[in-house]
Amino acid sequence: MNEVIFLVEETVEGGYQARALGHSIHTQDDSLPELREQVRDAVHCHFDADALPALIRLHFVREEVLTP
Repeated sequence: MNEVIFLVEETVEGGYQARALGHSIHTQDDSLPELREQVRDAVHCHFDADALPALIRLHFVREEVLTP
């Protein structure tokens, strides 16, 4: 496997959450630098050392609601 992709969204409480596409990996934290470390740790816990992906990609999703 070359990479694992995470969708990153802001939470209602003010932090961030990240969930991997195609894998049961989910983590959250209060700031982006801390979230990045949490994602790295979660990937290392989820995969064996010989199966670690070469890249971890963070895809940021932002939702905005507009009224007419």
